Amino acid sequence: MTWDEMAPLLWESTWQTALMVGWSTVFTVLFGLPIGVALVVFDRGGLRPLPVLKSVLGVVVNVGRSLPFIVLMIAIIPFTRLVVGTTIGTAAVVVPLTVGAVPFFARLVETALREVGVDVVQAAQAMGASRTAIVRKVLLPEAMPGLVAGLTVTVVALIGYSAMAGTIGGGGLGDLAVRYGYQRFETLLMIVTVVVLVVIVQLIQSLGDAVARRLSHSK
Repeated sequence: MTWDEMAPLLWESTWQTALMVGWSTVFTVLFGLPIGVALVVFDRGGLRPLPVLKSVLGVVVNVGRSLPFIVLMIAIIPFTRLVVGTTIGTAAVVVPLTVGAVPFFARLVETALREVGVDVVQAAQAMGASRTAIVRKVLLPEAMPGLVAGLTVTVVALIGYSAMAGTIGGGGLGDLAVRYGYQRFETLLMIVTVVVLVVIVQLIQSLGDAVARRLSHSK
């Protein structure tokens, strides 16, 4: 296969991967951030102690994190079909990607929030700040470098998940590698696909690290 034949395939697959990872990241933050905050706020000694609810959330998150992604994709096929009407293609893969990444990101959010000094929270409480205000104006801003680092790790994981989704017709670079690199023995295309994935991961990791460092220095 020549470069002229590979280039359109690589471009289309890279764009599909970007769409999958981009939308999955948005939904992961929308759902994972509140869950991570709840794990801290509802814990014993938290802003609103609800140990039973925290334990339930913890179990759900642990179960979600323990499932291998390939198993998760297959297990939630009925749910995926219910949400998007199909189980094949870029849009369909966003569902299992999000379901798989939310528990992972929620734990990273919890870890970042727990690193905020207790004295900072106590000072805000002493000034009469409400629980919501403490979360929005103290916990999240103070934990922002850790949150950015956690989001970076999550996006990198999503790229790996999206490549795995290619094994069931999810589209993207993983699908390209399976259909052409493996099934048609196009070794060169397989190598180029791997290089593209490595470059994308390196760029995202470098950008995330730079943003996290800048936020740390600005505090």
